[in-house]
Amino acid sequence: MNEGDFLIVVGENGVGKTTLVNALLNRIKPRSGDISMANHLRIGYVPQFRNVDIDYPLSVRNFVSLNLLHNWRPWLSRKERAQVKRVLKQADLEKIADRPLGLASGGEKQRAYLAQALLSRPQLLILDESTASLDNEMKFELLDLVSRFQQNGLTVIFITHDMDLAQRYGTRYLMMKKDGYESGPINELDILKGGQSNV
Repeated sequence: MNEGDFLIVVGENGVGKTTLVNALLNRIKPRSGDISMANHLRIGYVPQFRNVDIDYPLSVRNFVSLNLLHNWRPWLSRKERAQVKRVLKQADLEKIADRPLGLASGGEKQRAYLAQALLSRPQLLILDESTASLDNEMKFELLDLVSRFQQNGLTVIFITHDMDLAQRYGTRYLMMKKDGYESGPINELDILKGGQSNV
């Protein structure tokens, strides 16, 4: 995989897609083999859609800002506030920045997760079935946004069962199987050639 690729990871349930994500995020160690990545690679992660209770206390802005609150200060510096403002604009969340996250639409909530991930200026963005519970309009809206960053050099790994999205956004694929894997340019993915809609 090269810098700026949009890698689609597909495969049946149980073949290890979640394990791969957890290994890339350094949450687990592989039982065998190695994962080789550049030192100090900044990784952003957007999970599968998680509904947020209507009474969730944080605003969209404060939720996005959580990615910066890893030190002793309970407030943001001027530079950090500028970072948050920039990423809210990039994710088209400026107009609802002060709205409670629980009152945002499903697509807006998922864009807030994306903005939170983008706040650290990642070199690699992992989307873990991040569009699974969204309607088609929201799926395209989210991935159009991701695609703009990818075209500017961001490398993306997208775990999905949706072959329409795979074909529209992917540049390469990784097909995981119980007995191994195959990979290549997205136009060589057999299930796309065969017209199947999901894996």
